[in-house]
Amino acid sequence: MSLRRALVVEADGGSRGNPGVAGYGALVRDARTGELLAERAEPLGKASNNVAEYSGLLAGLQAVLDLGLADDAAVEVRMDSKLVVEQMSGRWKVKHEDMRRLALDARRLVDEVQRRGGSVELVWVPRERNKAADALSNVAMDGRSVSRDHLAPAGATEPEDPADTAEPEQDPWALLEVDEADGQGDGGAPADGGGPHASEMPEGLDPARPTFGVGRVPLSDVYVSDETVPTLEGETRLVLVRHGVTDFTQQHLLDGRGGADPSLNATGMAQARAAAVAVRRLVERSEQGPLSVVSSSLQRARQTGQAIADHLGVTREEDRDWDEQGFGEWDGVAMPDLVREHGEDLLRLRNDADFAPPGGENRHELDARVGRALARAIARGGTVVVATHRVVLMSVLGRMLGVDHGRAWSIATAPASLTAIEVWPDGGAQVAFVNDTHHLYDPAFDEVAGATVILDGGPGRRTR
Repeated sequence: MSLRRALVVEADGGSRGNPGVAGYGALVRDARTGELLAERAEPLGKASNNVAEYSGLLAGLQAVLDLGLADDAAVEVRMDSKLVVEQMSGRWKVKHEDMRRLALDARRLVDEVQRRGGSVELVWVPRERNKAADALSNVAMDGRSVSRDHLAPAGATEPEDPADTAEPEQDPWALLEVDEADGQGDGGAPADGGGPHASEMPEGLDPARPTFGVGRVPLSDVYVSDETVPTLEGETRLVLVRHGVTDFTQQHLLDGRGGADPSLNATGMAQARAAAVAVRRLVERSEQGPLSVVSSSLQRARQTGQAIADHLGVTREEDRDWDEQGFGEWDGVAMPDLVREHGEDLLRLRNDADFAPPGGENRHELDARVGRALARAIARGGTVVVATHRVVLMSVLGRMLGVDHGRAWSIATAPASLTAIEVWPDGGAQVAFVNDTHHLYDPAFDEVAGATVILDGGPGRRTR
């Protein structure tokens, strides 16, 4: 009885600028002997790193089919892109239209391998174990194409001269073409929603738990959205982090711009460190690109932003327009006292955008400066992390969701919580998630934070 053919596809892609000069590389090996069977590399013009990685996957699978090796073959695709592995497995949603189309093309190639009796598994490998494909992608980014077959294609009478195997030039963006019927989202979701769903899991894996870089991921025939861990894509990925708690927070004292400016207490510092780890993990599994950290000028946000910047290895910048609303004479006053002594005015603060506490700032003024800060952050591109404040977060989310400032008070944003927004080059924006506080009660963060982290001022209490 003959052994089933076993193949390894190694694929990678890169972009110098993201988006920038891009290219992909892929090769096919005999899994048992290590013999090199085919090499592919192609420049892509200006494209993102993720588009290049998907293109490498496509090229590797296409090479297997072109050489007639798919029949009854076990194909293992090795990539160092967790994004591609997780999206193709269905655990991360394919949100960007370009990647969605490429994922559909990859699904078609997988289907064709399976139709010929073969199977395909996706394997995440560390970058150092994907050096050959990485080298080919760098050749492509240098502007050179590679199409070398070290095995005669099926039906050929004699081996081809590698010099004669160059494929005809084609528009690399043709990879993105897809029938309208294939581009529909699931259940009325936006057109950029939806992703593959892994209907079968390897033995021993719990489908309810996300796995990162799992050794072998069977691919599915069905496309549905089943994202279990948030990832960010877009021209700009905005991560808004509310500062950790201060003594004012835990004593329910109002604290705005121009007030006492308290620092984080011990719990707040622990929260900031836990938030820093959560931000790093989010950045690592999201679309790659430039990374910056900005904070307001108030001490509690500066400290939160500094903890994040230190953990990410970048320099914290400061922008006063991200400061909390100015509460004037109300600053430092306990909320129960405000309710008792200024109840009607407190309601006006929530519902009347023209109202300002004595010596303070109204919502129109706050919204104007926050709008300027938001525009500057979006213009940066890449991932922008902003350490800021409760009412500022309400202003941003109200603007993004079309919610008036009165209703925006219903949006919860706990101390040290994460909120994320994706912004696309055409001006489209999507709120990816709001008020993520998993890092504040996940035992895995205790070692980093140095203490058990609480969500707010105390058990069962919610603080500003």
